Amino acid sequence: MSDAEKFLYADRNTINDPLAQADWASKKLVWVPSEKLGFEAGSVKEETGDECLVELVDSGKKIKVNKDDIQKMNPPKFSKVEDMAELTCLNEASVLHNLRERYFSGLIYTYSGLFCVVINPYKHLPIYTEEIVEMYKGKKRHEMPPHIYAITDTAYRSMMQDREDQSILCTGESGAGKTENTKKVIQYLAFVASSFKTKKDQGELEKQLLQANPILEAFGNAKTVKNDNSSRFGKFIRINFDVNGYIVGANIETYLLEKSRAIRQAKDERAFHVFYYLLSGAGDKLRAELCLEDYNKYRFLSNGNVTIPGQQDKELFAETIDAFRIMGIPEEEQTGLLKVVSAVLQLGNMSFKKERNTDQASMPDNTAAQKVSHLLGMNVTDFTRAILTPRIKVGRDCVQKAQTQEQAEFAVEALAKATYERLFRWLVMRINKALDKTKRQGASFIGILDIAGFEIFELNSFEQLCINYTNEKLQQLFNHTMFVLEQEEYQREGIEWSFIDFGLDLQPCIELIEKTAGPPGILALLDEECWFPKATDKSFVEKVVQELGNNSKFQKPKKLKDDADFCIIHYAGKVDYKAKEWLMKNMDPLNDNVATLLNQSSDKFVSELWKDVDRIVGLDKVAGMAESLHGAVKTRKGMFRTVGQLYKEQLTNLMTTLRNTNPNFVRCIIPNHDIKAGKLAHHLVLDQLRCNGVLEGIRICRQGFPNRIVFQEFRQRYEILTPNAIPKGFMDGKQACVLMIKALELDSNLYRIGQSKVFFRAGVLAHLEEERDLKITDVIITFQAWCRGYVARRAFAKRQQQLTAMRVIQRNCAAYLKLRNWNWWRLFTKVKPLLQVTRQEEEMVAKEEELVKMKERQQQAEDQLKEFEAKQQQLNAEKMALQKQLQAETERCQEAEEMRARLAARQQELEEILHDLESRLEEEEERVSQFQTERKKMQQNISDLEQQLDEEEAARQKLQLEKVTMDAKLKKIEEEIMVLDDQNAKLNKEKKQLEERISEFTTNLAEEEEKSKSLQKLKNKHEAMITDLEDRLRKEEKQRQELEKSRRRLEGDSTELHDQIAELQAQIAELRAQLAKKEEELQAELARIEEEAALKNAAQKNIRELEAQLSELQEDLELEKAARAKAEKNRRDLGEELEALKTELEDTLDSTAAQQELRAKRETEVSQLKKTLEDEARSHEQMLVEVRQKHNQAFEELNEQLEQAKRGKASVEKAKQALESERSELQIELQSLSQGKNESEHRRKKAESQLQELQVKYGESERQKQELADKVSKMQVELEAIQGTLSKVESKSIKAAKDCSTVESQLKDTQALLEEETRQKLALSTRIRQLEDEQNNLKEMLEEEEESKKNVEKQLHTAQAQLTDMKKKVEQEAQSLESMEDGKKKLQREVESIMQQLEERNAGFDKLEKTKTRLQRELDDVLVDQAHLRQTVQELERKQKKFDQMLAEEKNISQKYAEERDRAEAEAREKETRALTLTRELEGITDLKDELERVNKQLKTEMEDLMSSKDDAGKSVHELERAKRGMEQQLAEMKTQLEELEDELQLTEDAKLRLEVNMQALKAQFERDLQSRDEQGEEKRKQLVKQVREMEMELEDERKQRAQAVSVRKKLELDLSELAAQIDNANKARDEALRQLKKLQAQMKDQMREFEDLRLSRDEALNQAKENERKIKSMEAEIMQLHEDLSAADRAKKQIQQERDELQDEINSQNAKNLLSSDERRRLEARIAQLEEELEEEHLNVELINDRLKKATLQAEQVTVELTAERGNSQRLEGLRSQLDRQNKDLKQKLQDLEAAVKSKYKSTIAALEAKIPQLEEQLDVEMKERQQSTKQVRRMEKKLKEILLQVDDERRNAEQYKNETEKLNTRMKQLKRQLEETEEEAARANASRRKLQRELEDATESASLMNREVSTLKNKLRRGDFTVNVRRTAGRSGLDSDEENDLKSEGSEATPE
Repeated sequence: MSDAEKFLYADRNTINDPLAQADWASKKLVWVPSEKLGFEAGSVKEETGDECLVELVDSGKKIKVNKDDIQKMNPPKFSKVEDMAELTCLNEASVLHNLRERYFSGLIYTYSGLFCVVINPYKHLPIYTEEIVEMYKGKKRHEMPPHIYAITDTAYRSMMQDREDQSILCTGESGAGKTENTKKVIQYLAFVASSFKTKKDQGELEKQLLQANPILEAFGNAKTVKNDNSSRFGKFIRINFDVNGYIVGANIETYLLEKSRAIRQAKDERAFHVFYYLLSGAGDKLRAELCLEDYNKYRFLSNGNVTIPGQQDKELFAETIDAFRIMGIPEEEQTGLLKVVSAVLQLGNMSFKKERNTDQASMPDNTAAQKVSHLLGMNVTDFTRAILTPRIKVGRDCVQKAQTQEQAEFAVEALAKATYERLFRWLVMRINKALDKTKRQGASFIGILDIAGFEIFELNSFEQLCINYTNEKLQQLFNHTMFVLEQEEYQREGIEWSFIDFGLDLQPCIELIEKTAGPPGILALLDEECWFPKATDKSFVEKVVQELGNNSKFQKPKKLKDDADFCIIHYAGKVDYKAKEWLMKNMDPLNDNVATLLNQSSDKFVSELWKDVDRIVGLDKVAGMAESLHGAVKTRKGMFRTVGQLYKEQLTNLMTTLRNTNPNFVRCIIPNHDIKAGKLAHHLVLDQLRCNGVLEGIRICRQGFPNRIVFQEFRQRYEILTPNAIPKGFMDGKQACVLMIKALELDSNLYRIGQSKVFFRAGVLAHLEEERDLKITDVIITFQAWCRGYVARRAFAKRQQQLTAMRVIQRNCAAYLKLRNWNWWRLFTKVKPLLQVTRQEEEMVAKEEELVKMKERQQQAEDQLKEFEAKQQQLNAEKMALQKQLQAETERCQEAEEMRARLAARQQELEEILHDLESRLEEEEERVSQFQTERKKMQQNISDLEQQLDEEEAARQKLQLEKVTMDAKLKKIEEEIMVLDDQNAKLNKEKKQLEERISEFTTNLAEEEEKSKSLQKLKNKHEAMITDLEDRLRKEEKQRQELEKSRRRLEGDSTELHDQIAELQAQIAELRAQLAKKEEELQAELARIEEEAALKNAAQKNIRELEAQLSELQEDLELEKAARAKAEKNRRDLGEELEALKTELEDTLDSTAAQQELRAKRETEVSQLKKTLEDEARSHEQMLVEVRQKHNQAFEELNEQLEQAKRGKASVEKAKQALESERSELQIELQSLSQGKNESEHRRKKAESQLQELQVKYGESERQKQELADKVSKMQVELEAIQGTLSKVESKSIKAAKDCSTVESQLKDTQALLEEETRQKLALSTRIRQLEDEQNNLKEMLEEEEESKKNVEKQLHTAQAQLTDMKKKVEQEAQSLESMEDGKKKLQREVESIMQQLEERNAGFDKLEKTKTRLQRELDDVLVDQAHLRQTVQELERKQKKFDQMLAEEKNISQKYAEERDRAEAEAREKETRALTLTRELEGITDLKDELERVNKQLKTEMEDLMSSKDDAGKSVHELERAKRGMEQQLAEMKTQLEELEDELQLTEDAKLRLEVNMQALKAQFERDLQSRDEQGEEKRKQLVKQVREMEMELEDERKQRAQAVSVRKKLELDLSELAAQIDNANKARDEALRQLKKLQAQMKDQMREFEDLRLSRDEALNQAKENERKIKSMEAEIMQLHEDLSAADRAKKQIQQERDELQDEINSQNAKNLLSSDERRRLEARIAQLEEELEEEHLNVELINDRLKKATLQAEQVTVELTAERGNSQRLEGLRSQLDRQNKDLKQKLQDLEAAVKSKYKSTIAALEAKIPQLEEQLDVEMKERQQSTKQVRRMEKKLKEILLQVDDERRNAEQYKNETEKLNTRMKQLKRQLEETEEEAARANASRRKLQRELEDATESASLMNREVSTLKNKLRRGDFTVNVRRTAGRSGLDSDEENDLKSEGSEATPE
C-alpha cells in the first residue's frame, strides 16, 4: 500500500481475526458508559433484576450497571466499517467506537447513511493530490473509500446525468474543517469541470473561482481560541455549469457576519485578518495615504499584535492584492476599500468625556475624527456635530439632542460595525460580478453551503438562536431526504413500506421560533416588541413566557435568572438563552445624521456603500424606546426591517433553493480543543454527533431496515445454519434465501426480501452472527476431535510397527550370534558374492534408474498437457466473457431503444405542456389588461376623493363654530372613548401580526420569482410558436365574426318555433310534479337504506369484539406454551437427577419404613397434581369450545343480516327500475321535440352544442370553485373587519393604492398557506384515519396530565398572592411585627419546602421522560429480543420432542417422580416469588406510610402554630396541604399512567405493523391522486385568484361603510344607546364568525375526503375536455360547410313552417304511443319481479347446499378479492347518480326560466324573446344529449335483463348442468350482495355529507343575514342628513384632527354613490 492508500483503506487482516470473533461470541461483550472514554467494553457476568454485573475488559474491574445503560456491541466483522448505516447494532457507543478506530488508524472520512463524517486530523495528509483526484474521477461512491472527492464526484455525475441541481452542505463547529473541505470541493470541481480547448477564458474563470477564497478569508476570517483561521460568517457558493459540464460562472451568498469582532475581541484572539495584513504589509506611501499607525495605538485591536505561528501577514497581504488583481478589481476601488478599513480602526480612537455640570459628552481631542473624516470624505465639524448633538425628529419637529458619553461611544461602535458589514457585502457583490462575466448560460449548478453547526454554550444569545434555527431547518431537510431515498430503495426492491415523514418531528421547534401568529413565535414577538416605545428585554422575556409557556418545546430555565431567561428543546438537546440586548441587536440602530453625511460623501466608493440610507433605524427610534411613539414609528414605517426578518427571508430563500436541489451532507467534527493530532475527546465527539444530527439520522435508520445483504453473500455466509434447507442442484438466489429464512424461522416483521437483497431490522444480523459462531465452534470442535483421534491412532500404529521391528531385530541378532562362529556360515558368506544372484541386485538398481528417468519424462509430458488444458480453459473463459459482453451490448441496445421510446413519449408530453403554457400565457395577458383597467378606475376614484376633500374642508370650518357647544356633552363620551382606545391597542397588535404575515408573503414572492425565471426561459424558446398561434387566432376570429352574422339571420327564423316550445311547457310542468313525487319516494327508500347500514355497522362491531377476544385467547395460549417450555426444561434437569436417585433409592428401599411412607405421600400428591392439571385442561378446552360457539353464532347472525340486505336490495332495484322507466318516458318526449327541426339547424347546433357542453362543464367546475371561494371569503371577513378599524389610525400617505397592494400580497400568502395545508392534510389524511382512536386515547391522557400541572401552578400562584397580601398586612400592623415574623418565617420555610418538593418531582418527571425516550429507542431491540425468545422457544420445543422419544422406554417409572418434583418446585417458586413481591410492596408501602405520617405530624404542628398566630396564615396552610395531597395523588396517577402508556406503546406497535400492509396498498392510489390534484390545484388557484379579487372589491366597500358607521357611533350623542346595542351585536357576530372559522377548519378535512370522491368525475371531465379539443378541430372544417348551408337554410325556412303543424299532430300521436309503451313496461317489470323471486328461491337452495359442503371459508376469500373490483363499480354508480341529480336540478332551473319567459312573453318586446330563444335551444340540445346517454344506459340494462332471462330458461331446460351452474350463480349473488352493501354505505355517506352541507349553508345564511341587517341599519343611519354636524364636533374634541378629517372625507366620498 502507498502512503496515500494507508489513509484511505482499512487493514482487513486485523478485522477478520478469528480469535476476536471467538472472544466476542464467548464473553458476551457489551458497551458500558464511562466518564473518561465515553463507553468501555465489558462482558456480562450476572443479571439480577434491572441490574447487571459487568467485568471491564481493559481493567478487569467488576461494576454493577443498570440494563438501560448497557448498549450492544457489534461483531468484529463490522470493525472499521466504511458506512456506519451497515452496523447491525446502531447505537451511540458503536458509532463512537467505529469513528475512534478509524481516526486512530488515519481514516478521517466515514459514511453514516447520507452523511459523510469528517474528523479534523490537525495535520496534512497526502490524500488531496492530483493522483487522488484522478483516482476518484468518474467512480461510484461504493467503489471507492470515503472521501470528500467521492461526494463531489457523485454530485457532479448526478447533475450531468439527471440534469438536477446539486448541493453539498458542510456544517460543524469552529475549527472542525468546514472551510478546508469547501476548498477541496472547489478544487476538485475546477479540476474535473475544466475544458482545455480555450485556455484563456476558462483559465481566468477557474483562477478567479479559486482566488475568491483568499479574499473572503482575509475580510471574513479571524483567529479564535479553537481555530487559527476561523470563518466568522456562513456562505453558500453556487457554481454554474453549462450543458457539457464546464464551469460558466459562480455566485456567493453570505450569512451572519460576526461584525462585533471588528470592535472587540476576547483574550488571545484576533480581529479580522485584513487589519493585520494592512498594518504589516503596507508600504510607506500607502501608510501615509491611509493614516496608519502602530498596532498598540488602535483601541479596536484589543490584544495588540497577535501573531499566528507559521503565517506571515506581509506575504498574505501581497497575496490578497494579487487576488484583487485576478478578480478584476481596479486600483481605485482597492484604495477606497483600504481607506474604509483604516477608517474603521480610526473610529475606535475617538474618545469622549463627560462635562462637569451636565451629562453631555464632549470631544477634547478631534485628531481621530479629522482622520476619519479625511478617509471617508466628510466635513469634520458636521461629523462631530452629528455625533455629539444629532438632530432627532420628535412628532413633526426636528430637535437637536445632546448625547451622553455612553450614547456617543455606542453610536461610534455601531457606525464602525455597519461600515465594515457594508464593505464586506460590497466585496461579495464585486466577486459575484467578476465570476458572472461569461456570456454562456448556465444549465445547472452545484451549491456548497459552509455554515456553523449547532452551538450550545454556557451563555447563548441572539446569534446562537439564529444558528440553531438554521440547523433545525437543515436537519429537517436531511430527515426528509434521507427517508425519501430509503423509500425509493424499498420501492425499487418491491418491499411493502409506509412513508413516514420524519421532518415533521422538528416542525414544533421550528414553529416555536418562526411562527407568525396563533400563537406567534420568538422572532415574531421580538419584532413586535421592537415597535413598542417602552419595551425592554425584560418585557420581551415576559411576553415570550406568557405566549409560549404552554408549548411542548419551550421550558423555563433551571439556571438562575442572571444566566438564562428561557429554554428551548432542540433536536440536539436543551439550550438556555439569555435575552440580553436582543432588541438592540434586532433593530441594529445607527446615527442617521452620520449616515446622511456618508451618503453625501465626496468619495464615490463611500457614497456607494451608503446609498440605501433610507432603510436604517435611526436615533429617533432608539429615543422612542424611552419616550414616545410619535417620533419613532412614523418616521420610516414602510422601510423599517429588523435583523430577524432579513435573516428569516435569507433562510427561506436558501431552503427553497436547497429543496429544489439534491442535497449531499458533510458533517465536520473537532477531535479535541488542544489542536493536537491523534487525540480524541470522546464526550466532545459525542456532543458534536448529537448536534450535527448524526445520531438523529441513526434514530431514523432504526425505524426501517438498516441492514441489507445481497442474496449471494447471505447464502454464502449463513447457509451453515440451514444445511438441509436448500436442495441439491442450481437454485435462484432469491428462492434459496426464502428457503433459508423459513428454515431459520425468523419473525416476518424482522426481515423483508427484495429483488436483489435481504433487508433486516437492527440487531438481527448480530443474532445470526452469534448462531453462526456457535455453529462454527461446534463444527471446529468435532473436527479437532476427529483430527486428534486420527493423530493418536496413527501414532499408536507407528508404535506397534516399531515394536514388531524391534522383535525382528532382536530375533535376527540372536540368530547372528548363534551362526557367527559356524564354519558353514563363513563359507556361505564368502561364496555368495561370486554367484550371479548377487548381480541381479545391480541390474535391478540400473533398471530402477531407467524407470525413474522414464517417470520424469512422463511427468514432464503430463505437466505440458496440464498447461495446454489450462490455456484451453482460459480461452474458453475468454470466449464466454465475450459472449456475455455481446449479450450485455444487445441488452444495452434494447435499453437504448426503450430510452428512445420513452424520450419520444416525453417529447409528446412536453408538447402538451407547451400548449398548456400557451393557454396560461393568454390568461396572464388577460389579467394584465384587467389590472390596467382596475388601475385606471382607482386613479379616477382618487381624483374624485380629492375633490370631495376640498368640499369637506369648507364644511369643516362651519362646524368648528358649533364645536364649543358640544364640549360639555363630549366629557361623558370621553370615558367611552378610553374603552375604545384599549380596543384600538389590541387591534394595533393584530395589525402588527398582519404585517409580519406580509413579510412572510414577500418571501413566497421571491420563490415565485425564481419559478418565473424558469418559465421565462421556456417563454423565450416558444415565442416563435406563439406568433404562429396568434396568426391562427386572428384567422379564427374573422371566421367567427362571419358565423355570428349567419347566426343572427337564423335567430329571426327561430322566433316562430318559440310558440311551439310554450305549448310544450305545460306538459313539462306535469312531468315536474311527477318528478317531485318520485323524489319523495327516493328519500323514503334512502332512509330505509340508512337503517340497514346501521344494522350492518352493529354487526361489524360484534365481529371486531369477537376478534379481540380471539387475540386475547391466542396470547393466553402463547403464555401457556412458554410456561410449558419452562416446565419441560426443569423436567429435563430433574430427569438426570432422577437417574442418580434411582440407584440410591434401589439401595435404600428396604432400609426404613419412613421412606415408604414418604413415597406413598408423594404418590398421593402426584395424583392430586394430575387431577388439577386435568381439570385445568378441561376448563381450557371448555373455554375454547365456548369461544368457537360464540364465533359461529356471530357468523350466523351476519349471514342473517346479509339475507335481510338481499331483500332490501330487491326493493331498491324495483324503485330504481321505476325511476329508469320514468326517465325513459321523459327522454322519448324530448326526442319528439327534436325531430321537428331541419337539417340546417342540426348542422348549426352540432357546432354550438359542442361549445355549450364545454360551457356547462366549465359552469359546474365554477360552481364548485365558487363554493370554495365563499368559504375562503367567510374566513377573511374578520381580517377585513380588523383592517377597517385600523384604517382610522393610518396617516394621509397610506391611501387606496397601498391598501390594494397589501390585500393582494395577503391573498397570495393565504393561497400559499392553503396549498401547504392541503398538501400536509393529503399526506396525513390516510394515516390519521387509521390511528385516530389510538391518538385520541393518548391525547386524553396527556390533557389530563396538563390539566393537573395547570392546577398545581394555579395553586402556587394563589399561594404566592396570599404571601404578598400577608406582606402588606404586616406593614400596616407594625405593632404586631415581632409576633408575625415567626409565622412569616415558618410560611416561607413551608413554601421553600414545597418548592423543593416540586423541583424534585419535576426532576422525577424529567427522569421518567428520559426513561421513556430510552424505552422508545430500544423498542426495536426489544422486538429483536422477542424474536430471539420465540426462536429459542421453538428450538426448545424441538429438543423436547427428541427428549420425549429418548425417555419413552423409561416413562413408566421416571414420569411419576419427575412430574412430582417439577410441579412441587414450580409451586414453591411461584409462592416464593409472590411472597417476595408482596414483601417488597409492603416495605415500600410502609416506608411511604412512615414518611407521610412524619410529614403529617410536622404539618400538624406547624398548622397549630399558624392557627394560633393568625387565621389567614391557617387558610394558606390548609390550601398548601390540599395542594400537597393533590400532588401526591397526581404522582400516583402519573405512575399508573406511565405503565399504561408503555403497554399501549406495545399495542400501538403491533397495530402499526398491521396497518403497514394496508398503507402500502393505499400508497399507489394516493400518489396518483396527488399528481392529478396538483395539476387541478394549479388551475383552480388561478381561477380562485380572480374570484377572490372581485370579492375583495365588494368587501372593501363594505369595510369602508362599516368604518363610517363606527365613526358616526363615536361622535353622535343621540344615537349612543342604539349604536352600543349594535356594537354588542357586532361582537357577537365576530364570536360567531370565529366559531364558524373553527367549523370551517373541521369541514376542510371533510371536504378533502369529498375531493377524493370527486376525483373520478374530474378525471372523466378532463378526458372529455381532450375529446372536445379534437371536436373543435373538426368544427373548423364544419364551419366551412355552414357557409355553404346558409343558402339551403333560407329555402328550408319555408318548409319548417309547413312541418310545424305536422309536428303538433305527431306529438299528440306520440303521447298516445308513450302511454302504450308505459303499459308494456309495467308488464315487463311484473315479469322481472316474478323472475327475481324465482331466482331468490333457487339461491336459497344453493346456499343450503353450500352450507352442507362447508365452503364458507372459500367464499370469504373470494369476497375479499371481489371487494376491490366492486368498489370501482360503486364509484361509477355514484358518478351516474350525481349526474342524475344534476340533471334534475338543471331541469328545475330550466323550467323556472321557461315559466318566467312565458309570463314575460306578453309584456316584453320581440327583441327579448329573440335573445332567449337560442338559450332555450342550447339547453334543449344539452338535455337531448344527456337523455340520449341515459337511454343508451337503459338499453344496456335491458340487454342485461334479457341475457339473465335466457340464462334462467337454459337452467330450467338443462337439469343435468344445474349443479355446475349453481356455484356460478352463488358467486354472482354474493357479488350483488356486496354491491348492495357498498351502495348502501355510499348512499349513507352521501346523505351525511349532504346534511352537513345543508347545516353549514344554514349557518352561513344566518350569519350573512345578521351582517346584512347590521349593514342595512348602518346605511339607513348614514343616509340621514342630521348627523354630519355632530360628526364634525366630535372630530375636533378627540384630538385626532387630521386623521379623522381624512376619514370623514373618505366616508363622504363613499356615501355619495349610494
